Amino acid sequence: MRRIDTQADLAAGLAKLLEIAPELRPVAERAGPLPLRRSSPDLKGLARIVTAQQVSLASAAAIFSRLETLLDPFDADTLSRTQDAELAAAGLSRPKIATLRAVEDALGDGLDLAALGDLPGEDAQARLEAIKGIGPWSAEVFLLFCLGHPDVFPAGDLALREAVRHAFSLEARPDQRETMRRAEAWRPCRGIAARLFWGYYRSVTGRGAGLPA
Repeated sequence: MRRIDTQADLAAGLAKLLEIAPELRPVAERAGPLPLRRSSPDLKGLARIVTAQQVSLASAAAIFSRLETLLDPFDADTLSRTQDAELAAAGLSRPKIATLRAVEDALGDGLDLAALGDLPGEDAQARLEAIKGIGPWSAEVFLLFCLGHPDVFPAGDLALREAVRHAFSLEARPDQRETMRRAEAWRPCRGIAARLFWGYYRSVTGRGAGLPA
């Protein structure tokens, strides 16, 4: 399946998903129109995701806005010339600063973030998770929203799991293994399914899903 680069790609992917899994049609009807949500496949895109970890959307937006002002242009060279104290003053925690430094080192060693889009999802995710501080959720969200990967489902995401619970009238929120087991039926459109369930979560709860893109 092709990458999700445009709204037309997203619409085509959703049509294919509903063909594969017609039981998701009520979910799609409740979710409504799905936003494309694309960020740049580079340091800036990955930094946005790191910034959003374990903070509110409002806090993440404020911190990232200060980072954009501080890192201009937003690249590894500028980051290398920026002191940790300046990053902390922008609102980044010590662990997040360490993660950005690890990303900086990986880029200096030749990692091409944009080129990860040419790899199979599992290989690209492994390359990202090899960077200290980049866990499965951050890697999967980068693949989805920065590289447009069509077949990634972040089963560890609490909003996704809660959406699955509600959509299928489950008594309890499924754990990560059960959620991934269900998502297997949605290959090769699991990335579309993730977007769909995030949209469903937003519709059901009236809250955003904590996504950085």
